[in-house]
Amino acid sequence: VFFICGAFTGLIGTTFGVILGCLFAIYIDPIFSLVNYLAGGGVWDPSIRGIYSIPAELHLNDVLSAVFLSLGLSFGVTFFPARRAARMNPVEALRYE
Repeated sequence: VFFICGAFTGLIGTTFGVILGCLFAIYIDPIFSLVNYLAGGGVWDPSIRGIYSIPAELHLNDVLSAVFLSLGLSFGVTFFPARRAARMNPVEALRYE
């Protein structure tokens, strides 16, 4: 039960992260223009920094690496506490709460 909850949380977080990250990478220039407009135009002055646009490239290998790393870490950090909780006596564990 504990592993399923942790794995599901990791899966949902990874899914939202991939969707939002891909959308952000695709639409970085309009998002940046909106932030710059809302902040009054002084967030990024290209005459000072010399960068006129933010290049963003989205590669499938990078996305898949992030997905596998995120899922692997979330499953890994969920497994050991879930295994420890499964071995505990519930009455003994709740006695000190």
